[in-house]
Amino acid sequence: MGYADLLATAAVPLGILLVACGIALVLYELVTGWRARRTNAERKAATLLKQWLTPAQLAQYETQGHFDVTGCHTGRRYRIRHGRQANIIELDARGGRLSAWCFGPEGELPTGDVLLAQKIALETDEFAAIGIANRSSHVFY
Repeated sequence: MGYADLLATAAVPLGILLVACGIALVLYELVTGWRARRTNAERKAATLLKQWLTPAQLAQYETQGHFDVTGCHTGRRYRIRHGRQANIIELDARGGRLSAWCFGPEGELPTGDVLLAQKIALETDEFAAIGIANRSSHVFY
């Protein structure tokens, strides 16, 4: 086998390898670009959420990772934890956990936007929010 035959034999696997590397590079650029956009959206949403929190809620959120809201219709107290699912805890008069609630806006929103929507819903239309929420008596956190 001569040099030309060796090059011809190696050309196909080398070409496949180069195409695969090109595809991997494109995918890497897509993922890192998405990650950067997602990080920016999360940062903006966190800033907006903090602007809507009362000073007491903000202090609670920054030190404990959650904040309490009062339902507008019942006066019940709810704790909204940083998260997107099953992150709302209904509290009793002494702060004990009664049940977990799960509701939020549709779509892949940044966490801060989800928390803000939950806060506004409970403080302005508690019955509608609880009416669509999933309830669990198992509270794990």
